[in-house]
Amino acid sequence: MSFATEFKEFAMKGNVVDLAVGVIIGAAFGKIVDSIVADLIMPFVSMVFGGLDFSNYFIPLAGQTATTLIEAKKAGAVFAYGSFITVALNFIILAFIIFMMVKQINRLKKAEAPARAPEAAPVTPEDVVLLREIRDALKNR
Repeated sequence: MSFATEFKEFAMKGNVVDLAVGVIIGAAFGKIVDSIVADLIMPFVSMVFGGLDFSNYFIPLAGQTATTLIEAKKAGAVFAYGSFITVALNFIILAFIIFMMVKQINRLKKAEAPARAPEAAPVTPEDVVLLREIRDALKNR
């Protein structure tokens, strides 16, 4: 088998194609959810905390006197703990949104699932049937 044929066989397997589609859709969906968190939810979180913008909280490590994180990074090393707080809050909100979406999808799947007919009793093997007949014949003697 040639390398090209082997690669084509590998790449065209259903799981590989499904994974590729999932990654592409996941990346696009991630951008949508990031926008929801950053543009719609975080402004309300900031308002609840009195207009705080966590992303500008930092500790200068090189003696900078800048007031914004961008300026401080240009001047030297900084410990940007505010960025971490922002990303952590974004993750918690994102995880909650995805949890709620998956919960709703699972609920819809349960509602759409057709009712199954009760399963038929499994067929008893022939040797077991013969052994039962022998047992019953011995009991009747």
